[in-house]
Amino acid sequence: MPLRALLRAAASLRGCATGALPAAAMPGRRPVPPWPQQAGGMATLNQMHRQGRPKPPPPKLGATFGRPQIKGVVIKNLIRKPKKPNSANRKCARVRLSNGKEVVCFIPGEGHSLQEHHVVLVQGGRTQDLPGVKLTIVRGKYDCTHVQKKK
Repeated sequence: MPLRALLRAAASLRGCATGALPAAAMPGRRPVPPWPQQAGGMATLNQMHRQGRPKPPPPKLGATFGRPQIKGVVIKNLIRKPKKPNSANRKCARVRLSNGKEVVCFIPGEGHSLQEHHVVLVQGGRTQDLPGVKLTIVRGKYDCTHVQKKK
């Protein structure tokens, strides 16, 4: 059996085109476009009428992956510097969420007692002057205490 036939058979068994030969090397095979088109590359009105309106893309999931809140475990406490006009350091935490993702979350309020391995509830809500921080920790739930009253 020639080498080309062996390679073609292996590629068809695997179901992928990694081992397939280019279309020019295979005799009698021509690449077929997914739908017939004119020479210019645009679809004709008749083709558009037959295929119908294109479906809109699915909505992108937010920072909490389609849930209002999500549980997580604190991995590390961070202090982040805000963007240009602001200067107060923002307290953040790196959290491993229950779906396995690791994200940086903002800890609102003055003072907190969060440490490594504390369980927290996380909700969506970006901090405007911290780039990349799109989640906020909920105070008073699980191991994150309420904000202490000033004396």
